Amino acid sequence: MKVARVGFDVPLDTLFDYRCDGAGATPADIGARVLAPFGKRNAVGVILALADSSEVATARLKPVTRILRDAPGFAPDDIALLRFAADYYHHPLGAVAMSALPAGLRQVRQQPARSRTHFVLTAAGEAADVESLPKRALTLRRLLVLFQTQKALNLEEIRASVPTASTSNTVLKQLVTKGYVVSCEGSLTRAPVAIEYAPPEVTGPPLTPDQAAAVAALCADLSAFRPHLLLGVTGSGKTEVYLRVIDAVLKTGRQALLLVPEISLTPQLEATVRGRFPHTRVVSLHSGLNDGERLKHWLAAQSGSARIVLGTRLAVFAPLPDLGLIIVDEEHDASFKQSEGFRYSARDLAVVRARQRGVPVVLGSATPALETWHNAATGRYALTQLPKRINLTTPRIHCVPTRDVRLQDGLAPSLIAAIGKRLAAKEQVLIFINRRGYAPVLLCHDCGWLSNCHRCSAKLVLHLRDRQLHCHHCGHQTLAPKACPDCGNADLSPVGQGTQRVEAALAAHFPQARVLRIDRDSTRNKGAWSGMRTRIEAREVDILVGTQILAKGHDFPSLSLVGVINADSLLYSTDFRVPERLYALLTQVAGRAGRGAVQGDVLIQTDFPDHPLYAALRDQNFARFADSQLKERRSAGFPPFQYQALLRAEAPKLDAAIEWLKRAAALGQTIDNAVTIYDPVPAGMMRLAGRERAQLLVQCASRARLQRFVAAWRVALVEKRPSAARWAIDVDPMEL
Repeated sequence: MKVARVGFDVPLDTLFDYRCDGAGATPADIGARVLAPFGKRNAVGVILALADSSEVATARLKPVTRILRDAPGFAPDDIALLRFAADYYHHPLGAVAMSALPAGLRQVRQQPARSRTHFVLTAAGEAADVESLPKRALTLRRLLVLFQTQKALNLEEIRASVPTASTSNTVLKQLVTKGYVVSCEGSLTRAPVAIEYAPPEVTGPPLTPDQAAAVAALCADLSAFRPHLLLGVTGSGKTEVYLRVIDAVLKTGRQALLLVPEISLTPQLEATVRGRFPHTRVVSLHSGLNDGERLKHWLAAQSGSARIVLGTRLAVFAPLPDLGLIIVDEEHDASFKQSEGFRYSARDLAVVRARQRGVPVVLGSATPALETWHNAATGRYALTQLPKRINLTTPRIHCVPTRDVRLQDGLAPSLIAAIGKRLAAKEQVLIFINRRGYAPVLLCHDCGWLSNCHRCSAKLVLHLRDRQLHCHHCGHQTLAPKACPDCGNADLSPVGQGTQRVEAALAAHFPQARVLRIDRDSTRNKGAWSGMRTRIEAREVDILVGTQILAKGHDFPSLSLVGVINADSLLYSTDFRVPERLYALLTQVAGRAGRGAVQGDVLIQTDFPDHPLYAALRDQNFARFADSQLKERRSAGFPPFQYQALLRAEAPKLDAAIEWLKRAAALGQTIDNAVTIYDPVPAGMMRLAGRERAQLLVQCASRARLQRFVAAWRVALVEKRPSAARWAIDVDPMEL
C-alpha cells in the first residue's frame, strides 16, 4: 500500500494521509497535486511525502480522488525551500505549499474533454515515409513531419500548424486511420528542453570603471553560492550591472530570477530587460496579472522555456529548474516582507534559496537594510560599491524650516519659488507626500469632532472628488457629512494635506502648469500607471504629485527639483526602525532629481532642520549613517544583535487579547528562561476592522535558540483551550 502525505491550504500544522496506490511510480509524484476528499468536499492538495504505511488505521484511510497530472508539480528543490520557509516562519507546510501555486493550479480547472486530449506518434508513424503520401496532401505531409519531429502534440499545437480547425480534424482522422498517431487522455506535459543562448543584439552603454569592477566581482564565480551586497547610489547604474551579470548567467545555460519590491517597477524594468534580450523569453510574476497570465508565466518558468523571471515578493517561490542567479533589487524595501497570513521575507528566502541551489545572490540598494549592511561589514556578504552617479552630479539636499513660516496650502514660500523657477526653465518638478486623499482628517472647530473610523484606530481620510471619507486601513467608506454629527455645525474643515489637496494647491499656484497626481487611487486601473509614465517621458507633465510609487526605480531626465512635504510625521513613531526607513525613503525620493543634464535640488520641509537624520541625509554618506545606527542598536539590544519574534493577538476587546498574551507569556517562561519575553502591549494600530489587537515581543541573542523556543511555544499554544483571541507568530518582524 502506498500512502501519500498531502498538504492542504488550511491553518493546521499537519499533513494528511491518503491511500494512493497510483503514486510512487516516478519520483515526480512527490510534489504533484491531487484531488482528495477533505471534510465534506473534494480539495486540491500537494503530495509532500510518500510512505509505505500510516499511523492511521488502514480502514480509515481514504483514497485520493485522482492525481492531477495536467501540470508538473513541485520539484525536490522547490519542496526543500517550502519546508524551510514553513519551519523558519512557523506556518503550516500545506498552506505554504498551496500559497506558492498560482490560483489556476489551486483548483481543478473544468476543461472540455477534447482539451485534455493529446496525440502521440506510433512506431508505424515514425517509420512512415512522407513521400508515400499524396503530393497534393500538403497539410497531411506537414503534420506527419511535425509529429515525427515532436513525437507528441496537443490540439493547440496541431491547430497552429494547419489552416483551419476543420482541416485539422480531417487530417487528424487520416493519421489515426493510418495508425500513424493515437489519441491519449490527459494534457500533454513536456520535459524541460535545452534552450540555446541567444546573445543580446544590444550590448548596452560602455561601463564605467566602477561598473566594470562590480560586474567582474559578481561574475567571479557563478557556480557557487555567494551573497553580494551591491551598494550603489541612485543613478550609479545598478540596472546595467544586473543586465551584464544576467547575460553571463544565460551564457552558462541557466535561468535568472530578478525580484523587485513594487508592481509599479515591474513593467518599466521588464521593458528594459526585453529590450536587452529580445530573443530570450522573459516572464513576470506579480499580483497585477490575471489568473490566466500568472499560470502561463509560472508554467513557462517551471518548464525552463522562460530564462528570465521578474517578479515581486511571491516570485521567490517560482519553480526554476535551471536557476543560476537571484537578484533582489531595492533589497531594503519593506514590501519584501509579507505582513499577513504567511509572514515571510522574500529577501531572506532568496538568500536561503541561493544557498540551497549553490548559486550567487545579489542584493542591490542605495540604502541597504541595516541587517544586510552588518552582514557585509562583518564579511558574511561580499561588498561591491558604485559610489558615483554616471555622468551626473549628486543632487543638492536642503532642509526648508517650517516651524515659524506661514505655509500656503502646506507649501513653504521658498518651495513655491523654487517650483516657479524650474517651471520657467521648462524642467519637471516632483512634489512628494506619502499620504493620498485630500486631507487626513475632517474637523469640527466648535466641538472638536474628528472623522474617526469606527472600525479602526485611525482617522477617515477626506477624498474630495467623490465627497467621501475613506479608511486606508480597513477600506471603510462613507459620504462626508454636511454638518458635524455631534453639534450640527455646518463648517467642517479639512486638516492637513494629502496628494489631492497638494494637487489642487499647485494647480491654483501655477495655472499654466500641467499637474499629474500619481498615487494608489489614480493608478488603480490596469495600465493607468504605464500611460502616466509615457506622458511624463514625453514631457506632457510639468509637476508630478505622488506617493511612494514615484520614490524609486524611475528615471525621468527632465526632473530637476524634488520637494518633500510632511517628512517629519515618521519621526514621532516609537518603532526603532523608523530612522532607517525615513533615511531610505528620502534618499530614494532625492535620487529622482537631476538625472539629466541639470543638477538636481531636493527641498525637504521640516520643523527640525538640525535633526541628526537630516544632517546625515545632507552628507549623503550612508556608511556613516548606518554605522551610527548600528551602534545605537547594539547598545539597545535590537536587531541585528538580537533576534526577534512577535506574537500577535486580536479579539473583539483589547482586554481579551492582552489577557491571552499574558497567559502565553507565562507559558513561554516555562520553556526557556534565556529568551527575553516582554510584557504584552497594544499594537501600534490598536483597532483594525472591528477587532482590537495586542502583541508580545520575544527576543534572544541566538537565532537557533529562539527558533527552538518558538517551535515549542507554538506547539504549547496550539494545545491550549480555544480562546476568543486569534493569534499568529511573526518571525523577524518588520513593524512593532
